[in-house]
Amino acid sequence: MNPVGKPGKTGSLMAVEVALARLLEMAEASPIRERECLPLAQVEGRVLAADLVSTLDLPPWPNSAMDGYALRVADWTGEPLVVSQKIFAGKAPGPLKPGTCARIFTGAPVPAGADCVEMQENAEVQADERVCFIEPMTPGQNIRPQGQETTVGELILPAGTRLGPIEQGLAASLGCAELEVIRKVRVAVLSTGDELLEPGQALGPGQIYNSNRVLLCSWLQRLGCEVIDAGILADDLATTRTRLGELKDVDLILSTGGVSVGEADFLGIALREEGELTLWKLAIKPGKPLTVGHFRGVPVIGLPGNPASTLVTFALLARPYLMRRLGVKEVEPLKFQVPAGFVWSKAGNRREYLRGRLENGRAIIYRNQSSGVLRSAAWADGLVEVLEDRTLVEGDWVSFIPLSEVLG
Repeated sequence: MNPVGKPGKTGSLMAVEVALARLLEMAEASPIRERECLPLAQVEGRVLAADLVSTLDLPPWPNSAMDGYALRVADWTGEPLVVSQKIFAGKAPGPLKPGTCARIFTGAPVPAGADCVEMQENAEVQADERVCFIEPMTPGQNIRPQGQETTVGELILPAGTRLGPIEQGLAASLGCAELEVIRKVRVAVLSTGDELLEPGQALGPGQIYNSNRVLLCSWLQRLGCEVIDAGILADDLATTRTRLGELKDVDLILSTGGVSVGEADFLGIALREEGELTLWKLAIKPGKPLTVGHFRGVPVIGLPGNPASTLVTFALLARPYLMRRLGVKEVEPLKFQVPAGFVWSKAGNRREYLRGRLENGRAIIYRNQSSGVLRSAAWADGLVEVLEDRTLVEGDWVSFIPLSEVLG
């Protein structure tokens, strides 16, 4: 078993961990504070704004974990017991008469005086309808105690929790009809490049369809963001300045393309001239020319234009930034180690994220890892992390990040 290894040298490029730490610091410096109260059915995917504290014990009374018979263990001397009452879920029982048992069903309150529930499979009903028990019993058996799950005043979900079906169900079990959540983060999505055309139009010479717009808008909506589609931006500095300046009432400007080194890097130029350039050129592949900064006070993240680069940098850097601005504490995706089912013979000076999937417990990778091949991600179910200065043979251990961890 080979170790996963340590990050290598990155030269003048910023390490992925450093870039993520900087982004999270930026996010924490400008949290979204506005709140809204929504019906419980509408909070899926939203972030809890205030601690959810229990206002009741759950369960509110001891109840039966089985269909069976409630009794006091000390009353059982080997002789059949008379059934003195039947207790259904949702009904309040009377106290148990001494020397008797009660027919009881799952979830029903245990009557006062009973200290045990014996499952019906271990009971024999006699001809005279008295019940004989055939196994030894102990006090507390098959009884869920009051407050087993929650007690009054207990913290159930802290502020910053992202709400999903389980959290919604838990809140419902405490009687909550609505929850206070952080308002949606407003994200403007820009695509840059004279070569881009929207699907449905006829391609001209040198043109390609804009896949990044659909990818990011759909992804952001899944994350619970309010999306402002700012369309395609032409490769022109004056137009870039004007369009960025129009996006005043958003929490983030998210662009794709126009961030590579060269004469067409109009986003970087605009940030340098009328804002701030915080991050530039990362030790990541695909996705090196990621740009982060501010334009007239509005945060800007410029993702590379190649589709696989857009996917990787949004998943690993932009998504955590957005979640932290909403107050989510745990923003990095789960990753776990699996043996490689491939050979990686050329060590690189950048952290690589290969589109791959698990087969028979091993990570295999798509045949073409070009940053322009989005099909690799559609084939994959995760990202395989290869650290800097690392080669691999089959069986070496690598980190695997399921796409399900970052898509929602």
